[in-house]
Amino acid sequence: MAVAIKGDTSPKLKKFVDKIYWISLSEFSRMFEIFKSEGITQIVMVGQISPHRLFSKEIANDAALKDLLTRMKDKKADTIFGAIAERLEECGLKLLNSTTFIEGHLPKKGIFTKREPNFSEWEDIYFGLDLAKEVAYLDIGQTVAVKDKAIVAVEALEGTDNLIRRAARITGGGFTVVKVSKPNQDMRFDIPVVGLDTIKNLIKAKAKCLAIEAGKTLFIDKEQSIKLADKKGISVVAV
Repeated sequence: MAVAIKGDTSPKLKKFVDKIYWISLSEFSRMFEIFKSEGITQIVMVGQISPHRLFSKEIANDAALKDLLTRMKDKKADTIFGAIAERLEECGLKLLNSTTFIEGHLPKKGIFTKREPNFSEWEDIYFGLDLAKEVAYLDIGQTVAVKDKAIVAVEALEGTDNLIRRAARITGGGFTVVKVSKPNQDMRFDIPVVGLDTIKNLIKAKAKCLAIEAGKTLFIDKEQSIKLADKKGISVVAV
């Protein structure tokens, strides 16, 4: 069974579940009623709720969600998801690791594409890794764009795809994107993810390389993504 937030989950999800409920953010409280009526006790959180919806008027239409957000010390991702997880547990629901059924999509270290990063790109990868980890530690974002050991863009609420577009506008291309997990990543939520859309955006941005953290980053549609990256000369690695 799936409970999906309208506007943030692909309609294709319906093909993969026995039963689906579509709710809006303004129906946050209804989610707990659904789980109870269906006898659900364990939950896996997948997909994403666009961060900009923190400022949506929908929130004001659900007293429980509005109260939950108002009482938070800040609106960092870990704070938000942690509060939701705590609320689920209070209702007798256990939140499992989001990779429980898809651990095979967490690549190990390696070079996935035919083209290996050149010396300059490797320098940018390792330069970006340290800085991305610092940004992730502060729970600002999990991705940075680097060119010639210059930090071109840092991910915040806009997400990775918009970071790539911003880096393209600044550099004109030729940059490297580095994506990592948080130093104390809670595997129940907010796992870094890349996929076919990521590669397509890198191509449009004329980027040269994508580096992800091995064992901590979900790579969706990997085979198709690597095939496209190879066709366009983009190097993809896990470090």
